[in-house]
Amino acid sequence: MMPDAIFSEPKLAEIYDLLDSPDRPDLAPYLAIADEFNAHSVIDLGCGTGVFACRLAALGKEVVGIDPAAASLDVAKRKAYADRVRWITGTAAQLTGLHANLITMTGNVAQVFVTDEEWMAALRACRAALSAGGRLVFEVRDPTKEAWKGWNREQSYQATEAPGIGMVESWVELVHIQLPLVSFRHIFVFRKDGRVMTSESTLRFRTRSEIADSLTRAQLRVESVRDAPDRSGLEFVFIAHR
Repeated sequence: MMPDAIFSEPKLAEIYDLLDSPDRPDLAPYLAIADEFNAHSVIDLGCGTGVFACRLAALGKEVVGIDPAAASLDVAKRKAYADRVRWITGTAAQLTGLHANLITMTGNVAQVFVTDEEWMAALRACRAALSAGGRLVFEVRDPTKEAWKGWNREQSYQATEAPGIGMVESWVELVHIQLPLVSFRHIFVFRKDGRVMTSESTLRFRTRSEIADSLTRAQLRVESVRDAPDRSGLEFVFIAHR
């Protein structure tokens, strides 16, 4: 599975953290969950630029960060506490031989597996890597909330000053909706030189029951389905164990 340009193009990976909400309120519940289940070893699958992995490492956890985008991992490796994380370039296939109390997929990671085969393979790999009593935790957007209706220039435009790069304008536009798949494009305009870069992505919107059924097929038991505090009522946070 090829990573999207927003993660794999060095120039875009470099500014990703600035354009995402820098304090990442979406990660707080995951830190709380790691604490709640007393997880001392964590694998962050689809770790991106490593914000969460480094926060876990700062707390003294044993952390592995896995991502297919080498450019994002290059950014991750420059963060504080990055030297305490084991970084692996790859996908869920790289879970083979690893073990952890907790495996996380934050953000949109669980929705990038657009085929059932990819999704089931990822879930089975997660199950195999969970130690006894370990948990898999991930979030998905509730398709009934139609998040894509806000994916347009009017609602997503932002202008951000990037140190050493200058002003960057960015927004999202829809490309194609054929549920359960939604494709969209990020557009970036670098004011300094007028350069325009784009990144296309496709997410799969599975229903709560589809997710639950897939976990059962992967021999994972759904322990609870929670709300995402930062996007109340819009997402499901699944907690499953083997």
